[in-house]
Amino acid sequence: MTRLDPRQQTHGLPTGTREALAAIASAAGAWCPALAADGERVAYVSDRTGLPQLEVATLGQRTTPAVLSGPGQEVVSVAWSPDGEWLAYLVSPGGSIRAQLWAVRPDGTDRRLVLGHPGATVFAGGWTARPGHYACTVAEGPGADVVLVDVVTGDRATVATGGFLALTAMSADEGRLLVRRGPRGWRHVVLVDVASGEQRRVIPAGAPGGRQSEDGRFAPDGRSVYLRAAQPGPLGEDRTALVVVPLDEHGAPGEPRVVVRRRDGDLDGYAVRTDGTVLCVWTVDGVTELDVRRADDGTLVHRVDLPLPVMPGWSLAADGRSLVAELTGPADPRALHLVDLDGGGVTRLPSSPRRPDPELLVRPVRHHYRAADGLELDGWLYVPRGVHGPNRTVVSFHGGPEGQERPAWSPVAQALAATGLTVFAPNVRGSGGRGAAFMGLDDVADREASFADVPATVEHLVGAGIALPGRVGAHGWSYGGYLTLVALTRWPDLFAAGASLAGMSDLRTFFERTEPWMAAASVTEYGDPVTDREMLATISPMTALQRLRSPVLLAHGDRDTNVPVEESVQAHRALTALDKPAELLLLAGEGHTVVGRENLVVLTDAIAEWFDRWL
Repeated sequence: MTRLDPRQQTHGLPTGTREALAAIASAAGAWCPALAADGERVAYVSDRTGLPQLEVATLGQRTTPAVLSGPGQEVVSVAWSPDGEWLAYLVSPGGSIRAQLWAVRPDGTDRRLVLGHPGATVFAGGWTARPGHYACTVAEGPGADVVLVDVVTGDRATVATGGFLALTAMSADEGRLLVRRGPRGWRHVVLVDVASGEQRRVIPAGAPGGRQSEDGRFAPDGRSVYLRAAQPGPLGEDRTALVVVPLDEHGAPGEPRVVVRRRDGDLDGYAVRTDGTVLCVWTVDGVTELDVRRADDGTLVHRVDLPLPVMPGWSLAADGRSLVAELTGPADPRALHLVDLDGGGVTRLPSSPRRPDPELLVRPVRHHYRAADGLELDGWLYVPRGVHGPNRTVVSFHGGPEGQERPAWSPVAQALAATGLTVFAPNVRGSGGRGAAFMGLDDVADREASFADVPATVEHLVGAGIALPGRVGAHGWSYGGYLTLVALTRWPDLFAAGASLAGMSDLRTFFERTEPWMAAASVTEYGDPVTDREMLATISPMTALQRLRSPVLLAHGDRDTNVPVEESVQAHRALTALDKPAELLLLAGEGHTVVGRENLVVLTDAIAEWFDRWL
């Protein structure tokens, strides 16, 4: 079939359904909060106008927030300087992953480009203790350096090199850094001496937690380092814990000590408070749990209840007594809430965009099942209102593959449910949220085993009376799009239709065309593009497209440089030459993640109409 033109697309969906889909896809959110030092103002990213932009509001503000980003700037994240004088924010020019660093005064003046040029990618870092100084990571090739910049004068200096270095903290005197380095699945925190360039592992490679650690922070007195590290344990219990490592008088790391760990959840974030306690953010069965513990021995002080199940981002007040949380749930796009950590009260900020109509939405339930080899798997099941028994079903695979399906806002899942389709979003092996060992079950040679979870998922859904035989579709974004194409070519009769958004079609060309730093980091995930080239060909859908029989929609942002748009274009070209049923939807100006309101509506409508037509 020919390339899909959204302006000429014919729709088989009823008008009321299409209106519901547009309302779901248009729902605005607010995320990435950054509290000012005075605790009265908050900066954040919001797409209420149709494009992510930088807004600033007082905590109780009910009027329209101030927009500080420039016209047309697609904002990724924001950080407020400790002295309150500057906001640093990342911009994705033209939808590309190659972000730039900008700075602006809180009153909207002095907006300026600080770092970034075509071909370079700036990753968020953080403000240092010195006024106007911001440190971050800049990638221009297979590695990435740490750069310190003065946003006032424009002076900059490269303070650490050697591999891909993702900055997590800088000492108050700017003489030491904590950075994460290493490829996917093998990332670890190193301590860098700026003057000498020496790098030391904070946790030795052979010690518990030495294989995977991140999020290193200096203790308030600078005499120790905190970090999150995966601790050994049985499959599913090798969870990420909070570890403290003392530093001797020469700055050398000592013996690591686990402060707190849970066997049922991962530590996703933390903050050491000045009163000797530590705030811990856990993910347990896909849901965020928040508690306060003693920093010396991890003893629980109290738990903090949250009104929504997932907290992707947060900003702690300077006094440590409250935070602004970015919360989301199945019926709630990301919004900002003020959380009293000691009193337990939670208040939604009035500057957050309005919620969508709850009558349009459904709430998923967590569903457990087993793979063909007996491994326990889980996912989230969305059942349309009024549906009882077997139904047309779409299996939606998440990206990563280290990602995790959680009960957060998912406009595509909600749109499909509003169309009358059941949706199941599984966490197949290789997903996050189940420990490091489970996440590594699909690495390199084990990827074949992870593919087997796909037919096992469909078999279970049909056997459990959830899905109608022969009327099951596959959908996925990024790695999930790749997995969709794998399934359509390996098991041609398994799915009646598929939709791949920004998915890889050939891992060999993915390695050749993606960002150099992404290629270097992905070797431990997929394999070496040189020595494992034959294996990569075997697991690439492009080498088996002649087997595909089911209709497939290929959607992609035309400026994507993470999974380059050519991955979908070449698959569509080859399928067309083979006279296979395929359509291509290119979204103008979008990168790896679709963020523009108009394109979100077009994409959501196209996916829902596609599966309604073919299932």
